[in-house]
Amino acid sequence: MKKVLLIAGGGTLGRYTAEELLNLGHCVDIICLEDKISDNDNLRYYKARATVEYLEELFRQTHYDGIVNFIHYENYKDYIPYHELLSKSTDHLIFLSSYRVYADVQHPITESAPQLIDVITDDPLFHEKEDYALSKSRAERFLANNPHPKNWTIVRPVISFSDRRLDINMVSGHTVIDAAKEGKAVQLPLEAKNLTAGLDWAGNSGKLIANLLFKKECIGEAYTISSAQNLTWAEVVDIYTELLSVQFNWVPADYPCDKWNWYYDRAYDRKIDNSKVLKATGLKSTDFKSIKEGVSIELKKLDAI
Repeated sequence: MKKVLLIAGGGTLGRYTAEELLNLGHCVDIICLEDKISDNDNLRYYKARATVEYLEELFRQTHYDGIVNFIHYENYKDYIPYHELLSKSTDHLIFLSSYRVYADVQHPITESAPQLIDVITDDPLFHEKEDYALSKSRAERFLANNPHPKNWTIVRPVISFSDRRLDINMVSGHTVIDAAKEGKAVQLPLEAKNLTAGLDWAGNSGKLIANLLFKKECIGEAYTISSAQNLTWAEVVDIYTELLSVQFNWVPADYPCDKWNWYYDRAYDRKIDNSKVLKATGLKSTDFKSIKEGVSIELKKLDAI
């Protein structure tokens, strides 16, 4: 039995990662901002902000065999003091990056696919203002070159939906449920209709992340986190249409205020080759829920079906 800490692990990915870790026989502690009560002797919650000072005190009391850090740092330099502490306080550290680091160059996407940080050279504003994909790439490069213990693994999850957020391209949150209740149509970008959706159920993503822990061959490696069902956005829409009887309208894209999210991600084809993560975890395609099953599970949690 290993002891694992999930930092900011009370959300979409964290709770499913915790569930799989418990299934694997590990003990799990979760730091989060939510009020949560555990009904499992091997699961504990700490309501707190995971500052360096807080973590230092926690590590004086407890040694963790593995740590998964779900916090997003807009500036990778803000992560450096955390990494110095985390890397020396555990045997295996998992850093949360994102599939959004990948450019729209290689299809299907593998872990060695070109990244946006290298491909986008004609948009100076992108390098100045995009604070998600670029911050992940910069943090990854810091990890590769830092002098601290190299006991880390990078994970790059695709969009992972749960009852907290039901993502359909540019639509998120509970928009689709509200539209179904109100009899309104959901508008989606026509240009994305037949693109492969970089989308998965959070239960599948959490299972993959948990099964990467404590494998020596995963140290120093990066993995795209996806069950690689590779549905198009139109096929995702069909699932919601069937389960919720909600109507969708495909209209020309117009996102002047969300350029980074649309132009440098949702407008891309995100077909994934997940052979590397399957080999590392030992999981097979039959170990995952289908996207439709995942949507149904989350809609039932929300009493939407």
